[in-house]
Amino acid sequence: MSTGDVPEADEISYMALAVGTPVESSSGSVFGKVEHVLQVPSLDLFDGIVVSMHHGLRHVERDQIARITRTVVQCSLSDEEVANLPPPDGTPVFHVDALAEAGPALTARLGRMFRREHWLKEE
Repeated sequence: MSTGDVPEADEISYMALAVGTPVESSSGSVFGKVEHVLQVPSLDLFDGIVVSMHHGLRHVERDQIARITRTVVQCSLSDEEVANLPPPDGTPVFHVDALAEAGPALTARLGRMFRREHWLKEE
């Protein structure tokens, strides 16, 4: 193992947490994937994560997170508490859909020519 390698079971910083990492409850059942990390970079403050679940985005507080590894985020939440997680509040997050204007159609070509950006608001 090289110096930079981290075994999968070792804890990592929230700053190294990858989007799409599975999130599981205290029972070990996976209930979603990391959508993004909530942080205040100027204060080096970790505030929690937003989790993409089958019924939308949900906020998990930092105090509800027991452990973060490269392969999973383990929460101290029971399955019942997971079902009652609140949606995130605050400023909405937008993503650019880079493939929105892909294709041979005239509208796709014009969109690329005039650099129209397609923004998708997360619900």
